[in-house]
Amino acid sequence: MRKVVYWMSMSLDGYIEGPLRELDWHRVDDELHRYFNEELARMGAFLDGRVTHELMAEFWPTADRDPAADGTMAEFAAIWRNMPKYVYSRTLDGADWNTTIVHDVVPDEVRALKEQPGGDLALGGADLAASFAELGLIDEYRVYVHPVLIGRGKPMFPLRDALTPLELLGTRTFGNGVVELRYARA
Repeated sequence: MRKVVYWMSMSLDGYIEGPLRELDWHRVDDELHRYFNEELARMGAFLDGRVTHELMAEFWPTADRDPAADGTMAEFAAIWRNMPKYVYSRTLDGADWNTTIVHDVVPDEVRALKEQPGGDLALGGADLAASFAELGLIDEYRVYVHPVLIGRGKPMFPLRDALTPLELLGTRTFGNGVVELRYARA
C-alpha cells in the first residue's frame, strides 16, 4: 500500500516560508535538487493545497523552456507536469497539468488513493498537512531543515493538542548544510 509522505523544507526555527511568503532562503543547490528529482520522480502523485499548487503552477509548467534553467530544473519541470496531482481546494474550479480538484479531505477517499498501485503520495502545504495529520492520514514525514533562521513566517507544524509519536527512519546531510530527517508514525 502506498504511503502519504509529508514532504517539506523548513528553516531551523520551523518556518516553511517567510511572513511575505518568501522562499529565497531555501538552499537548493544542484546536489539537493538532483536528490529531490530522484525521490519525487518515484512518487505516484502530488497532494497539495491550493496555495502550494498555485505557486508550483506559476513556474514549473514552462521552467524547462527557459534557457537559463539548468539540467535539474528542466528535469523537475517534466516530473511536475507529468505527475498526477490532487489539489485540495474549496475555491479552485479547475486546473491544468494532470490535476484533479478535491474539495474536502475525506479519509476514505485518501485511503482509496493509497490502495491504488504506484508510488507513494507526496503531501505538500502546511495547512493541508495539518488537516491530514488531524485525521491520522500522514504515514511518513520528510523534513528538509535548511541552515537558516528566518525569525517569523508560516510554521511547518501548526499548534495542536495532540501527541504524535514518531520513529526515525533515517537522516542525510547534504553538502550545502541541509539535513533530511525522515520519520514514520510509530
